[in-house]
Amino acid sequence: MVQNVTLCVDKEVLQKVKVLAAQRGTSISGLLTRYLQQILQEEEAYQISARKALALLDQGLALGGIIPTSREEWHER
Repeated sequence: MVQNVTLCVDKEVLQKVKVLAAQRGTSISGLLTRYLQQILQEEEAYQISARKALALLDQGLALGGIIPTSREEWHER
């Protein structure tokens, strides 16, 4: 389903966008639709990455290090 949207755009910007759309063989609507889809895809990819990073932080990393002394020995006074 497609829905119409009304935009308020500066005349100079509109003229430049018309030229750009013509150069790319599409309409202003086509340009905006592709750009909005790209923004949504990037946002979705970011959200997925953020969830994975947070899950990794919650899980923690096994770095394989061994501390040869106890905490108490490190903090002797």
